[in-house]
Amino acid sequence: MMKLLIVFLCLACSFVFGQENSFVNIKGYAPAYIGQKIQVKEIEDYISMHTSTIASSTINSDSTFTMTFSIAETQKVLLTIENNQSFLYIQPGGNYTIYFPQKDKRTPYRPAGNQVEVTFYDLDSNDINYKVLGFNRWMDNFLALNYADALRNPVLFNKNLDSFKLATEKYYLKDTGQYIFDYVRFTIANTIDNIQQAANRNRYEKHDFYIKHQPVLYRNDAYMDYFKKFYKGMMTTIPMEVNNRVYLGLLKSSPTVIMNALGLEFTLINMRIREMVMVQLLSELYYSPEYPQTNILTVLDSVKSNALFSANKLIATNIINRLTEVVNGGKAPQFALETLKGEKKGLINYKGSYLYLHFYDPTSEKNKIELPILKNLYQKYNKEVTFLTICKESDYRKNKNNIDQLDWDVAIVPDENSIFNNYRVVSNPYYILIDSYSYIVQAPALGPQPNNLYETIDKVFFELQKALNQEKH
Repeated sequence: MMKLLIVFLCLACSFVFGQENSFVNIKGYAPAYIGQKIQVKEIEDYISMHTSTIASSTINSDSTFTMTFSIAETQKVLLTIENNQSFLYIQPGGNYTIYFPQKDKRTPYRPAGNQVEVTFYDLDSNDINYKVLGFNRWMDNFLALNYADALRNPVLFNKNLDSFKLATEKYYLKDTGQYIFDYVRFTIANTIDNIQQAANRNRYEKHDFYIKHQPVLYRNDAYMDYFKKFYKGMMTTIPMEVNNRVYLGLLKSSPTVIMNALGLEFTLINMRIREMVMVQLLSELYYSPEYPQTNILTVLDSVKSNALFSANKLIATNIINRLTEVVNGGKAPQFALETLKGEKKGLINYKGSYLYLHFYDPTSEKNKIELPILKNLYQKYNKEVTFLTICKESDYRKNKNNIDQLDWDVAIVPDENSIFNNYRVVSNPYYILIDSYSYIVQAPALGPQPNNLYETIDKVFFELQKALNQEKH
């Protein structure tokens, strides 16, 4: 009995330690963003580049913030505040103290958003960021000393490159973290090995050296960057016979036929990689008029449900969302709703006129402030633009705010209505402008109040009104 108790306690301690060791702590300073939200976004997959928020915090009045969350493996994440964005690498058990600037010192401020670089305080030498920054400096020094030889003396360049590779491999083999070893290998592959020079490896040599015997590293950004570049534009790379078979498989909406066709290509002998490449290939073909979009989505939907490898199901799911998301120039998603007047309407009922979708929260003061401005816009432009206000049922029950007295269509819809997801409504107020043929003009559209660039929808409506009046005369 005592032995069993000891074993149980050991297992319990091991579990607790493992759980604690998986936590990441990020704290820091963001004096330009007091009162705003900072988010940590995980890159779910590097083909769609879809992200999801795994932690968030509000910047305190003294400019500090703290976030604690759990992860399973080392990875690159995005840090966002408003439209500004940075990145860092995180590892289980990592502790980070950072400074998040409004912009980098050497770049102008852009109201629409800035890519910034965080500053680390007291970064541990065993941390992945320390190792990545150290290697990047090492590689920059190599390029500064040897880049000129790539064209002038390629034999010498390759000799020095081989020496550099051996030195980095020897150094990082001592490291206990596999992530940095793979990062180093594929960063070299992405940059130095892709420099065009006479002694370059051919495509098949690169496949055998970097891909053939390498497990797929879904979370390693350097590996995935190399993967995407290597397999980009496969329809122009594969032989014509294989190309024709892929096209035939697409016409049949058959992932099996496409997979079998791609299997004839030497660089796609690995089934896991072949399935990933098929998904990437279909996403590239989606906007080409030569290939049927409906069939592409059908094949991707099949991969989403029946992929040979579970990680590829997520990629297919995210790619479908990317391809069908609301984008300028894309077809507007269909919807069905009932207005406060009891009329059942869908997108087709608004065809023939520009439609200004307004997603509204009557419980929000910011939303309420915009209503009088919207009424003025409606009075000026209602002959050219149809307005439609959409409100969630739960918000409407809390505060009706007289929206039933608006002069245009108002619809109260269930919170779970697909319109919010289909139009990617993330906050209120939210606006979308759709043309008379049901194509997206702006998503999100400008609102009645000025944005960071002092732009409003009024100017868009004015130009639209002017153009339509010219057509009449």
